[in-house]
Amino acid sequence: MSYLADSARYDQMTYRRTGRSGLKLPAISLGLWHNFGGDRPYELGRGIARRAFDLGVTHFDLANNYGPPYGSAEITFGQILSDDLRPYRDELVISTKAGYDMWPGPYGEWGSRKYLLSSLDQSLSRMGLDYVDIFYSHRFDPETPLEETMGALVSAVQQGKALYVGISSYSPTKTREAAELLRSAGVPLLIHQPSYSMLNRWIEPELLDTLEEVGAGCIAFSPLAQGMLTDRYLDGIPEDSRAAQGKSLSTDLLTEENLSRIRSLNDIAKSRGQSLAQLALTWTIRDPRVTSALIGASSVGQLEQNLAALQAPPLTDDELAEIDKYAVESGIDLWATSSQAE
Repeated sequence: MSYLADSARYDQMTYRRTGRSGLKLPAISLGLWHNFGGDRPYELGRGIARRAFDLGVTHFDLANNYGPPYGSAEITFGQILSDDLRPYRDELVISTKAGYDMWPGPYGEWGSRKYLLSSLDQSLSRMGLDYVDIFYSHRFDPETPLEETMGALVSAVQQGKALYVGISSYSPTKTREAAELLRSAGVPLLIHQPSYSMLNRWIEPELLDTLEEVGAGCIAFSPLAQGMLTDRYLDGIPEDSRAAQGKSLSTDLLTEENLSRIRSLNDIAKSRGQSLAQLALTWTIRDPRVTSALIGASSVGQLEQNLAALQAPPLTDDELAEIDKYAVESGIDLWATSSQAE
């Protein structure tokens, strides 16, 4: 039976303008970093993607090396497009990125023109697309001139292979430089994708102001701190968890100090009638300069629970003050090497 999207899919979702652009994104978007690789059952990812779209999630975020193995999340999503979502392509915002290691040799990572444009061609082929809506430089490359990296993004737009461009994990200084280079070439910086959560607040002192200044949006990844801001670790480390399996979350980060903060934040969530994950999402998008928060999902049920964060009342000043006692830098930013590079 062919898939037919829910006719009420736009009734509940909140959409926010991306910086000063014409593009709006759902307040919560779906990231395919985990659970869409070749190591996972196809029908699992398919079910999550379909349910997400039925609930108004129009933005699906990928990268060339999402999997495992590398490239397999894009292959999976390409199959979902073919099976279900192709008729709705003009209702979707699909993004991908290049910057981290993807294939062997000197041209398989970082920010050269050679790598970025070759990677984009491969991504389009894997997904069966003529273009992506957003193409990102996935990390700052300190050894490649920024003019070259941004020039490659400009070429992607000029070639019709991307509608918009973005950067991820760039410092405020490099964000301003990148935005100016892009602006001078007639291709505005649409969006920045930084890590951001209650335990990783590096964007607050300067980056959000910078993005507002240059007119770019912000989409936060890892708002649940790689799973730390869920109920998974309140009573220990489950055997099937990311931490136990060493998948993007080290047990070294689950210090007693961090766990104590997480338990206190969980108490605040319960007082609001929310799960800890829902509170973390409500908090992440409290600032209107944060266009969207990226979530992953390992099941349809988890997806639905997280999207329910959008139905919660806004955080009060008293609640925000209480959260601030525990929502502090906790040494979990795995991407600091890129975001601190000047």
